Amino acid sequence: MNYQVLARKWRPHNFTEVVGQEHVVKSLINALQHNRLHHAYLFTGTRGVGKTTIARILAKAINCENLQDFNPCGLCGVCRDLDEGRFLDLIEVDAASRTKVEDTRDLLDNAQYAPNQGRYKVYLIDEVHMLSGHSFNALLKTLEEPPPHVKFLLATTDPHKIPVTVLSRCLQFNLKRLQPNQIFAQMSYILEQESVGFEAPALKILARAADGSMRDGLSLLDQAIVFGNGNVTAQDVNAMLGTIAQQPVEELLMALADNDAAAILDKINETANTQTDFSDVLQQILQMLHRIALTQQIPALIDHDFDSGMLAPLALRFTPEDVQLYYQIGLVGQRDLDLAPDPRSGFEMVMLRMLTFRPVTLKTAPVKSAPAHQETKPSDIQIYAQEIHRQSGIPEKNSHNQGINSHWMDMIAAMKLESITKQLANNCELESIDDKCCTLLLDAAHQSLLTPMRAEKLQKALQTLHGTPLKLVINTGKPAVDTPAVQLTKQREDKQQAAVDAINSDNNVRALKERFDARIIPGSIEPV
Repeated sequence: MNYQVLARKWRPHNFTEVVGQEHVVKSLINALQHNRLHHAYLFTGTRGVGKTTIARILAKAINCENLQDFNPCGLCGVCRDLDEGRFLDLIEVDAASRTKVEDTRDLLDNAQYAPNQGRYKVYLIDEVHMLSGHSFNALLKTLEEPPPHVKFLLATTDPHKIPVTVLSRCLQFNLKRLQPNQIFAQMSYILEQESVGFEAPALKILARAADGSMRDGLSLLDQAIVFGNGNVTAQDVNAMLGTIAQQPVEELLMALADNDAAAILDKINETANTQTDFSDVLQQILQMLHRIALTQQIPALIDHDFDSGMLAPLALRFTPEDVQLYYQIGLVGQRDLDLAPDPRSGFEMVMLRMLTFRPVTLKTAPVKSAPAHQETKPSDIQIYAQEIHRQSGIPEKNSHNQGINSHWMDMIAAMKLESITKQLANNCELESIDDKCCTLLLDAAHQSLLTPMRAEKLQKALQTLHGTPLKLVINTGKPAVDTPAVQLTKQREDKQQAAVDAINSDNNVRALKERFDARIIPGSIEPV
Protein backbone atom coordinates (compact mmCIF):
# COMPACT_ATOMS: atom_id res chain seq x y z
CA MET A 1 0.00 0.00 0.00
CA ASN A 2 1.15 3.55 -0.72
CA TYR A 3 1.99 5.49 2.43
CA GLN A 4 -0.07 8.63 2.98
CA VAL A 5 1.74 11.45 4.76
CA LEU A 6 0.33 12.57 8.10
CA ALA A 7 -0.55 16.07 6.87
CA ARG A 8 -2.91 14.54 4.28
CA LYS A 9 -4.14 11.58 6.29
CA TRP A 10 -5.12 13.73 9.27
CA ARG A 11 -6.42 16.73 7.33
CA PRO A 12 -9.72 17.83 8.98
CA HIS A 13 -12.88 16.74 7.18
CA ASN A 14 -15.33 18.83 9.20
CA PHE A 15 -15.38 21.97 11.33
CA THR A 16 -15.08 20.03 14.59
CA GLU A 17 -11.67 18.64 13.60
CA VAL A 18 -10.17 22.06 12.77
CA VAL A 19 -7.48 23.10 15.29
CA GLY A 20 -6.85 26.66 16.42
CA GLN A 21 -9.22 28.62 14.15
CA GLU A 22 -12.30 28.78 16.35
CA HIS A 23 -13.10 32.38 15.36
CA VAL A 24 -13.43 31.38 11.70
CA VAL A 25 -15.29 28.12 12.36
CA LYS A 26 -17.84 29.84 14.59
CA SER A 27 -18.63 32.48 11.97
CA LEU A 28 -19.07 29.92 9.20
CA ILE A 29 -21.31 27.65 11.31
CA ASN A 30 -23.46 30.65 12.26
CA ALA A 31 -23.76 31.61 8.58
CA LEU A 32 -24.90 28.07 7.75
CA GLN A 33 -27.30 28.01 10.69
CA HIS A 34 -29.04 31.25 9.71
CA ASN A 35 -28.72 30.70 5.96
CA ARG A 36 -26.67 33.89 5.50
CA LEU A 37 -23.99 32.64 3.13
CA HIS A 38 -21.91 35.23 1.33
CA HIS A 39 -21.17 34.68 -2.34
CA ALA A 40 -17.38 35.18 -1.91
CA TYR A 41 -15.05 34.28 0.97
CA LEU A 42 -11.39 35.17 1.28
CA PHE A 43 -9.22 33.12 3.67
CA THR A 44 -5.83 34.65 4.52
CA GLY A 45 -2.94 33.52 6.69
CA THR A 46 0.53 32.04 6.65
CA ARG A 47 1.29 28.63 5.18
CA GLY A 48 -0.17 25.49 6.70
CA VAL A 49 -2.76 27.06 9.03
CA GLY A 50 -5.85 25.66 7.29
CA LYS A 51 -6.96 28.11 4.59
CA THR A 52 -7.62 25.55 1.84
CA THR A 53 -8.80 22.94 4.33
CA ILE A 54 -11.50 25.22 5.76
CA ALA A 55 -12.51 26.26 2.25
CA ARG A 56 -13.01 22.60 1.28
CA ILE A 57 -15.01 21.92 4.44
CA LEU A 58 -17.23 24.94 3.65
CA ALA A 59 -17.70 23.72 0.08
CA LYS A 60 -18.72 20.34 1.49
CA ALA A 61 -21.05 21.91 4.07
CA ILE A 62 -23.03 24.05 1.62
CA ASN A 63 -23.61 21.01 -0.58
CA CYS A 64 -23.97 18.26 2.03
CA GLU A 65 -27.23 16.30 1.81
CA ASN A 66 -27.42 15.60 5.56
CA LEU A 67 -25.75 18.26 7.73
CA GLN A 68 -25.08 17.21 11.33
CA ASP A 69 -25.20 20.28 13.58
CA PHE A 70 -24.23 22.28 10.49
CA ASN A 71 -21.20 20.04 10.02
CA PRO A 72 -20.70 17.95 6.86
CA CYS A 73 -21.95 14.42 7.57
CA GLY A 74 -19.07 12.74 5.73
CA LEU A 75 -21.35 9.90 4.62
CA CYS A 76 -23.55 11.25 1.85
CA GLY A 77 -22.61 11.06 -1.81
CA VAL A 78 -21.52 14.71 -1.94
CA CYS A 79 -19.19 14.36 1.08
CA ARG A 80 -17.65 11.13 -0.21
CA ASP A 81 -17.15 12.48 -3.74
CA LEU A 82 -15.62 15.69 -2.43
CA ASP A 83 -13.26 13.81 -0.07
CA GLU A 84 -12.16 11.59 -2.93
CA GLY A 85 -11.66 14.49 -5.34
CA ARG A 86 -14.41 13.65 -7.83
CA PHE A 87 -17.09 16.18 -6.97
CA LEU A 88 -17.80 17.91 -10.28
CA ASP A 89 -19.14 21.13 -8.80
CA LEU A 90 -15.94 21.94 -6.88
CA ILE A 91 -13.60 23.65 -9.33
CA GLU A 92 -10.25 23.93 -7.52
CA VAL A 93 -7.60 26.07 -9.17
CA ASP A 94 -3.99 26.92 -8.26
CA ALA A 95 -3.69 30.54 -9.37
CA ALA A 96 0.11 30.30 -9.36
CA SER A 97 -0.03 28.02 -12.42
CA ARG A 98 -2.95 29.76 -14.15
CA THR A 99 -2.14 33.45 -14.11
CA LYS A 100 -3.16 34.37 -17.66
CA VAL A 101 -6.41 36.18 -18.34
CA GLU A 102 -7.38 33.50 -20.90
CA ASP A 103 -7.22 30.85 -18.17
CA THR A 104 -9.49 32.90 -15.91
CA ARG A 105 -12.01 33.55 -18.70
CA ASP A 106 -12.13 29.86 -19.60
CA LEU A 107 -12.66 29.05 -15.97
CA LEU A 108 -15.56 31.46 -15.52
CA ASP A 109 -17.30 30.72 -18.80
CA ASN A 110 -19.06 27.77 -17.19
CA ALA A 111 -20.16 29.73 -14.12
CA GLN A 112 -23.51 30.52 -15.75
CA TYR A 113 -24.48 26.85 -15.96
CA ALA A 114 -26.29 25.10 -13.12
CA PRO A 115 -24.42 22.67 -10.84
CA ASN A 116 -24.20 19.00 -11.83
CA GLN A 117 -24.47 17.30 -8.42
CA GLY A 118 -24.80 19.79 -5.57
CA ARG A 119 -26.76 22.90 -4.73
CA TYR A 120 -23.85 25.23 -5.49
CA LYS A 121 -20.99 25.37 -7.95
CA VAL A 122 -17.91 26.30 -5.89
CA TYR A 123 -14.78 27.94 -7.28
CA LEU A 124 -11.85 27.44 -4.91
CA ILE A 125 -8.91 29.57 -6.08
CA ASP A 126 -5.72 28.99 -4.07
CA GLU A 127 -2.94 31.63 -3.91
CA VAL A 128 -5.32 34.05 -5.62
CA HIS A 129 -2.83 36.92 -5.28
CA MET A 130 -0.81 35.32 -8.11
CA LEU A 131 -3.43 36.24 -10.73
CA SER A 132 -2.48 38.93 -13.22
CA GLY A 133 -4.17 42.33 -13.29
CA HIS A 134 -6.28 41.38 -16.30
CA SER A 135 -7.26 38.13 -14.60
CA PHE A 136 -8.47 40.07 -11.58
CA ASN A 137 -10.53 42.28 -13.86
CA ALA A 138 -12.13 39.22 -15.43
CA LEU A 139 -12.82 37.76 -11.99
CA LEU A 140 -14.21 41.06 -10.72
CA LYS A 141 -16.98 41.09 -13.33
CA THR A 142 -18.33 37.77 -12.06
CA LEU A 143 -17.84 38.79 -8.40
CA GLU A 144 -19.95 41.92 -8.97
CA GLU A 145 -22.97 39.98 -10.31
CA PRO A 146 -22.51 36.31 -9.45
CA PRO A 147 -25.15 33.73 -10.43
CA PRO A 148 -27.16 32.58 -7.39
CA HIS A 149 -25.79 29.05 -7.67
CA VAL A 150 -22.08 30.08 -7.56
CA LYS A 151 -19.81 30.54 -4.52
CA PHE A 152 -16.21 31.79 -4.61
CA LEU A 153 -13.72 30.60 -2.00
CA LEU A 154 -10.38 32.39 -2.31
CA ALA A 155 -7.22 31.64 -0.33
CA THR A 156 -3.97 33.59 -0.14
CA THR A 157 -0.85 34.10 1.95
CA ASP A 158 -0.48 37.69 0.72
CA PRO A 159 -3.77 39.64 0.71
CA HIS A 160 -1.94 42.94 0.16
CA LYS A 161 -1.40 41.99 -3.49
CA ILE A 162 -5.13 41.61 -4.13
CA PRO A 163 -6.84 44.69 -5.62
CA VAL A 164 -9.10 46.53 -3.20
CA THR A 165 -11.95 46.22 -5.69
CA VAL A 166 -11.79 42.44 -5.22
CA LEU A 167 -11.27 42.63 -1.46
CA SER A 168 -14.33 44.83 -1.02
CA ARG A 169 -16.54 42.15 -2.58
CA CYS A 170 -15.31 39.32 -0.34
CA LEU A 171 -15.97 38.35 3.24
CA GLN A 172 -12.46 38.11 4.65
CA PHE A 173 -11.25 35.74 7.40
CA ASN A 174 -7.73 36.01 8.81
CA LEU A 175 -6.46 32.66 10.06
CA LYS A 176 -4.07 32.76 13.02
CA ARG A 177 -0.70 31.11 13.41
CA LEU A 178 -1.09 28.09 15.67
CA GLN A 179 0.40 28.09 19.14
CA PRO A 180 3.07 25.48 19.96
CA ASN A 181 0.81 23.86 22.57
CA GLN A 182 -1.96 23.43 19.96
CA ILE A 183 0.44 21.75 17.53
CA PHE A 184 1.86 19.64 20.38
CA ALA A 185 -1.60 18.42 21.39
CA GLN A 186 -2.51 17.46 17.81
CA MET A 187 0.80 15.64 17.32
CA SER A 188 0.27 13.70 20.54
CA TYR A 189 -3.23 12.67 19.47
CA ILE A 190 -2.08 11.58 16.01
CA LEU A 191 0.83 9.48 17.32
CA GLU A 192 -1.42 7.80 19.86
CA GLN A 193 -3.85 6.90 17.07
CA GLU A 194 -0.97 5.72 14.87
CA SER A 195 0.52 3.66 17.75
CA VAL A 196 3.89 5.39 17.40
CA GLY A 197 6.07 5.74 20.51
CA PHE A 198 7.18 9.26 21.38
CA GLU A 199 8.71 11.45 24.07
CA ALA A 200 6.83 14.60 25.03
CA PRO A 201 9.99 16.82 24.92
CA ALA A 202 10.56 15.68 21.33
CA LEU A 203 7.09 16.84 20.28
CA LYS A 204 7.60 20.16 22.06
CA ILE A 205 10.75 20.77 20.03
CA LEU A 206 8.92 19.89 16.81
CA ALA A 207 5.96 22.08 17.76
CA ARG A 208 8.24 25.09 18.17
CA ALA A 209 10.12 24.29 14.95
CA ALA A 210 6.77 24.25 13.08
CA ASP A 211 6.65 28.04 13.51
CA GLY A 212 2.86 28.25 13.72
CA SER A 213 2.12 25.92 10.78
CA MET A 214 0.32 22.65 11.48
CA ARG A 215 1.24 21.29 8.06
CA ASP A 216 4.93 22.05 8.60
CA GLY A 217 4.71 20.46 12.03
CA LEU A 218 3.20 17.24 10.68
CA SER A 219 5.78 17.14 7.89
CA LEU A 220 8.54 17.41 10.49
CA LEU A 221 6.79 14.71 12.51
CA ASP A 222 6.82 12.40 9.47
CA GLN A 223 10.53 13.04 9.10
CA ALA A 224 11.16 12.41 12.80
CA ILE A 225 9.34 9.06 12.68
CA VAL A 226 11.53 7.91 9.79
CA PHE A 227 14.70 9.32 11.37
CA GLY A 228 13.94 7.57 14.67
CA ASN A 229 13.03 4.27 13.00
CA GLY A 230 9.44 4.36 14.22
CA ASN A 231 9.99 6.24 17.49
CA VAL A 232 10.15 9.97 18.18
CA THR A 233 12.76 10.86 20.82
CA ALA A 234 14.20 14.21 21.87
CA GLN A 235 17.74 13.11 21.02
CA ASP A 236 16.78 12.07 17.49
CA VAL A 237 14.73 15.22 16.91
CA ASN A 238 17.59 17.45 18.01
CA ALA A 239 19.98 15.57 15.75
CA MET A 240 17.52 15.74 12.85
CA LEU A 241 16.83 19.46 13.20
CA GLY A 242 20.43 20.36 14.00
CA THR A 243 19.28 22.16 17.15
CA ILE A 244 20.22 21.85 20.78
CA ALA A 245 18.05 20.57 23.59
CA GLN A 246 16.50 22.92 26.13
CA GLN A 247 18.81 21.75 28.92
CA PRO A 248 21.92 23.70 27.80
CA VAL A 249 19.77 26.83 27.43
CA GLU A 250 18.45 26.40 30.97
CA GLU A 251 21.96 25.80 32.30
CA LEU A 252 23.30 28.87 30.48
CA LEU A 253 20.56 31.03 32.00
CA MET A 254 21.13 29.54 35.46
CA ALA A 255 24.85 30.31 35.18
CA LEU A 256 23.93 33.83 34.10
CA ALA A 257 21.70 34.14 37.18
CA ASP A 258 24.64 32.97 39.33
CA ASN A 259 26.93 35.54 37.68
CA ASP A 260 29.26 32.63 36.90
CA ALA A 261 31.34 33.44 33.82
CA ALA A 262 33.39 30.23 34.09
CA ALA A 263 30.25 28.06 34.07
CA ILE A 264 28.93 29.94 31.03
CA LEU A 265 32.14 29.41 29.06
CA ASP A 266 32.27 25.73 30.09
CA LYS A 267 28.70 25.20 28.88
CA ILE A 268 29.47 27.00 25.59
CA ASN A 269 32.51 24.74 25.12
CA GLU A 270 30.40 21.67 25.85
CA THR A 271 27.71 22.84 23.43
CA ALA A 272 30.27 23.53 20.68
CA ASN A 273 31.20 19.83 20.63
CA THR A 274 27.71 18.85 19.46
CA GLN A 275 26.25 22.06 18.05
CA THR A 276 27.77 24.77 15.87
CA ASP A 277 24.69 26.88 15.13
CA PHE A 278 25.06 29.43 17.92
CA SER A 279 22.47 31.63 16.23
CA ASP A 280 19.92 28.94 17.09
CA VAL A 281 21.18 28.81 20.69
CA LEU A 282 20.77 32.57 21.02
CA GLN A 283 17.33 32.34 19.42
CA GLN A 284 16.24 29.83 22.07
CA ILE A 285 17.64 32.03 24.84
CA LEU A 286 15.62 34.98 23.49
CA GLN A 287 12.47 32.83 23.37
CA MET A 288 13.03 31.74 26.96
CA LEU A 289 13.68 35.31 28.15
CA HIS A 290 10.44 36.39 26.47
CA ARG A 291 8.49 33.69 28.30
CA ILE A 292 10.23 34.54 31.58
CA ALA A 293 9.13 38.17 31.19
CA LEU A 294 5.55 37.07 30.54
CA THR A 295 5.67 34.77 33.56
CA GLN A 296 6.84 37.63 35.78
CA GLN A 297 4.21 40.07 34.56
CA ILE A 298 1.16 37.92 33.65
CA PRO A 299 1.66 34.35 34.94
CA ALA A 300 -1.84 33.26 33.90
CA LEU A 301 -0.97 33.61 30.21
CA ILE A 302 1.81 31.03 30.32
CA ASP A 303 1.45 27.27 29.94
CA HIS A 304 4.17 26.30 32.43
CA ASP A 305 3.90 22.59 31.64
CA PHE A 306 5.03 23.28 28.11
CA ASP A 307 8.46 24.43 29.32
CA SER A 308 9.15 21.47 31.59
CA GLY A 309 9.15 23.52 34.77
CA MET A 310 12.00 25.78 33.69
CA LEU A 311 10.08 29.04 33.71
CA ALA A 312 9.14 29.27 37.39
CA PRO A 313 12.66 28.93 38.88
CA LEU A 314 14.22 31.19 36.24
CA ALA A 315 11.53 33.83 36.75
CA LEU A 316 12.47 33.94 40.44
CA ARG A 317 16.21 34.13 39.77
CA PHE A 318 16.02 37.20 37.51
CA THR A 319 14.53 40.60 38.21
CA PRO A 320 12.24 42.02 35.48
CA GLU A 321 14.92 44.63 34.77
CA ASP A 322 17.51 41.86 34.24
CA VAL A 323 15.27 40.05 31.76
CA GLN A 324 14.60 43.19 29.71
CA LEU A 325 18.31 44.06 29.64
CA TYR A 326 19.38 40.54 28.61
CA TYR A 327 16.69 40.37 25.91
CA GLN A 328 17.84 43.65 24.39
CA ILE A 329 21.51 42.61 24.52
CA GLY A 330 20.65 39.24 22.93
CA LEU A 331 18.52 40.88 20.23
CA VAL A 332 21.33 43.23 19.22
CA GLY A 333 23.87 40.41 19.52
CA GLN A 334 21.85 38.19 17.20
CA ARG A 335 21.86 40.92 14.58
CA ASP A 336 25.62 41.33 14.87
CA LEU A 337 26.47 37.62 15.13
CA ASP A 338 27.42 37.39 11.45
CA LEU A 339 29.89 40.26 11.91
CA ALA A 340 31.89 38.39 14.58
CA PRO A 341 35.16 36.63 13.60
CA ASP A 342 33.34 33.33 14.19
CA PRO A 343 29.88 32.40 15.59
CA ARG A 344 31.23 30.96 18.83
CA SER A 345 33.27 34.00 19.80
CA GLY A 346 30.35 36.24 18.87
CA PHE A 347 28.02 34.21 21.11
CA GLU A 348 30.53 34.25 23.96
CA MET A 349 30.75 38.03 23.73
CA VAL A 350 26.95 38.33 23.89
CA MET A 351 26.83 36.25 27.09
CA LEU A 352 29.79 38.10 28.62
CA ARG A 353 28.13 41.40 27.72
CA MET A 354 25.08 40.30 29.70
CA LEU A 355 27.32 39.60 32.70
CA THR A 356 29.21 42.88 32.35
CA PHE A 357 26.16 45.12 32.27
CA ARG A 358 24.14 43.14 34.80
CA PRO A 359 22.93 45.29 37.73
CA VAL A 360 24.28 44.30 41.15
CA THR A 361 21.98 41.73 42.77
CA LEU A 362 19.63 42.93 45.48
CA LYS A 363 19.24 39.52 47.11
CA THR A 364 22.07 39.76 49.63
CA ALA A 365 22.16 38.29 53.14
CA PRO A 366 22.31 40.61 56.18
CA VAL A 367 25.76 41.50 57.40
CA LYS A 368 26.54 39.73 60.67
CA SER A 369 29.47 40.34 62.95
CA ALA A 370 31.89 37.41 62.96
CA PRO A 371 33.84 36.13 65.97
CA ALA A 372 37.32 37.58 66.42
CA HIS A 373 39.00 34.38 65.30
CA GLN A 374 36.81 34.03 62.19
CA GLU A 375 37.42 35.97 58.99
CA THR A 376 34.22 37.15 57.24
CA LYS A 377 34.19 36.86 53.46
CA PRO A 378 32.67 39.99 51.90
CA SER A 379 29.64 39.53 49.64
CA ASP A 380 29.51 40.64 46.01
CA ILE A 381 27.49 43.73 46.92
CA GLN A 382 30.00 44.65 49.66
CA ILE A 383 32.92 44.35 47.25
CA TYR A 384 31.03 46.41 44.67
CA ALA A 385 30.12 49.08 47.24
CA GLN A 386 33.67 49.22 48.62
CA GLU A 387 35.12 49.82 45.16
CA ILE A 388 32.55 52.46 44.24
CA HIS A 389 32.98 54.38 47.46
CA ARG A 390 36.77 54.01 47.43
CA GLN A 391 36.73 55.82 44.10
CA SER A 392 34.29 58.47 45.38
CA GLY A 393 36.14 59.15 48.64
CA ILE A 394 33.41 58.00 51.05
CA PRO A 395 34.90 56.69 54.34
CA GLU A 396 35.18 52.86 54.37
CA LYS A 397 33.22 52.36 57.63
CA ASN A 398 29.94 53.44 55.78
CA SER A 399 30.69 51.83 52.37
CA HIS A 400 28.41 48.79 52.78
CA ASN A 401 25.49 50.83 54.10
CA GLN A 402 25.85 53.41 51.34
CA GLY A 403 26.10 50.69 48.70
CA ILE A 404 23.09 48.69 49.83
CA ASN A 405 20.99 51.85 50.25
CA SER A 406 21.74 53.04 46.73
CA HIS A 407 19.95 49.87 45.64
CA TRP A 408 17.16 50.52 48.15
CA MET A 409 16.28 53.55 46.01
CA ASP A 410 16.15 51.32 42.90
CA MET A 411 13.92 48.88 44.76
CA ILE A 412 11.53 51.67 45.78
CA ALA A 413 11.27 52.83 42.17
CA ALA A 414 10.64 49.27 40.96
CA MET A 415 7.88 48.62 43.51
CA LYS A 416 5.75 51.56 42.20
CA LEU A 417 4.34 52.35 45.65
CA GLU A 418 1.45 54.66 46.45
CA SER A 419 2.31 58.18 47.64
CA ILE A 420 2.24 57.79 51.46
CA THR A 421 3.65 54.25 51.41
CA LYS A 422 6.40 55.53 49.13
CA GLN A 423 7.17 58.32 51.63
CA LEU A 424 7.48 55.66 54.35
CA ALA A 425 9.95 53.67 52.25
CA ASN A 426 11.92 56.79 51.25
CA ASN A 427 12.47 57.71 54.91
CA CYS A 428 13.88 54.28 55.76
CA GLU A 429 17.40 52.88 55.62
CA LEU A 430 17.77 49.32 54.30
CA GLU A 431 19.73 47.47 56.99
CA SER A 432 19.58 43.94 55.56
CA ILE A 433 17.62 41.76 53.16
CA ASP A 434 17.63 38.06 52.29
CA ASP A 435 15.09 35.48 51.11
CA LYS A 436 13.32 35.43 54.49
CA CYS A 437 13.46 38.89 56.02
CA CYS A 438 13.89 42.54 55.11
CA THR A 439 14.91 44.89 57.94
CA LEU A 440 14.41 48.66 57.61
CA LEU A 441 15.35 51.50 59.96
CA LEU A 442 12.81 54.35 59.87
CA ASP A 443 14.07 57.84 60.64
CA ALA A 444 12.54 58.64 64.03
CA ALA A 445 11.67 62.15 62.82
CA HIS A 446 9.14 60.56 60.42
CA GLN A 447 7.72 57.92 62.76
CA SER A 448 4.18 59.21 62.10
CA LEU A 449 4.34 57.68 58.61
CA LEU A 450 4.38 54.16 60.06
CA THR A 451 0.95 52.53 60.29
CA PRO A 452 0.04 48.82 60.14
CA MET A 453 -1.73 49.27 56.79
CA ARG A 454 1.25 51.02 55.15
CA ALA A 455 3.68 48.45 56.56
CA GLU A 456 1.51 45.66 55.11
CA LYS A 457 1.40 47.34 51.69
CA LEU A 458 5.16 47.78 51.71
CA GLN A 459 5.67 44.15 52.72
CA LYS A 460 3.44 42.89 49.86
CA ALA A 461 5.30 45.07 47.36
CA LEU A 462 8.64 43.71 48.61
CA GLN A 463 7.39 40.13 48.36
CA THR A 464 6.24 40.71 44.77
CA LEU A 465 9.54 42.33 43.79
CA HIS A 466 11.71 39.79 45.61
CA GLY A 467 9.74 36.72 44.54
CA THR A 468 9.71 35.19 48.03
CA PRO A 469 7.31 35.51 51.04
CA LEU A 470 9.79 37.52 53.07
CA LYS A 471 8.88 39.22 56.36
CA LEU A 472 9.25 42.98 56.80
CA VAL A 473 10.68 44.36 60.06
CA ILE A 474 10.69 48.15 60.58
CA ASN A 475 12.67 49.63 63.47
CA THR A 476 12.97 53.33 64.32
CA GLY A 477 16.07 55.31 65.13
CA LYS A 478 18.79 57.48 63.62
CA PRO A 479 19.87 56.18 60.17
CA ALA A 480 23.61 55.72 59.73
CA VAL A 481 23.46 56.98 56.15
CA ASP A 482 21.22 59.31 54.18
CA THR A 483 17.78 57.85 53.52
CA PRO A 484 16.38 58.01 49.95
CA ALA A 485 14.25 61.00 51.02
CA VAL A 486 17.37 62.90 52.16
CA GLN A 487 19.24 61.85 49.02
CA LEU A 488 16.39 63.05 46.79
CA THR A 489 16.32 66.39 48.62
CA LYS A 490 20.07 66.79 48.17
CA GLN A 491 19.78 65.84 44.50
CA ARG A 492 17.11 68.50 43.96
CA GLU A 493 19.22 71.09 45.76
CA ASP A 494 22.31 70.13 43.77
CA LYS A 495 20.37 70.35 40.50
CA GLN A 496 18.95 73.72 41.47
CA GLN A 497 22.38 75.06 42.40
CA ALA A 498 23.87 73.66 39.19
CA ALA A 499 21.13 75.42 37.20
CA VAL A 500 21.79 78.73 38.99
CA ASP A 501 25.55 78.38 38.45
CA ALA A 502 25.00 77.55 34.76
CA ILE A 503 22.85 80.66 34.24
CA ASN A 504 25.23 82.95 36.13
CA SER A 505 28.25 81.69 34.20
CA ASP A 506 26.55 81.85 30.80
CA ASN A 507 28.30 84.33 28.48
CA ASN A 508 25.05 85.56 26.95
CA VAL A 509 23.55 86.24 30.37
CA ARG A 510 26.69 88.12 31.41
CA ALA A 511 26.53 90.23 28.26
CA LEU A 512 22.89 91.12 28.93
CA LYS A 513 23.75 92.16 32.48
CA GLU A 514 26.66 94.37 31.36
CA ARG A 515 24.99 96.06 28.37
CA PHE A 516 21.38 96.40 29.47
CA ASP A 517 21.74 96.30 33.25
CA ALA A 518 19.60 93.14 33.19
CA ARG A 519 18.97 91.13 36.32
CA ILE A 520 17.79 87.58 37.02
CA ILE A 521 14.44 87.36 38.83
CA PRO A 522 14.96 85.41 42.06
CA GLY A 523 13.27 82.00 42.05
CA SER A 524 12.81 81.97 38.26
CA ILE A 525 15.62 79.49 37.57
CA GLU A 526 14.60 75.84 37.41
CA PRO A 527 16.71 72.82 36.42
CA VAL A 528 15.83 71.14 33.11
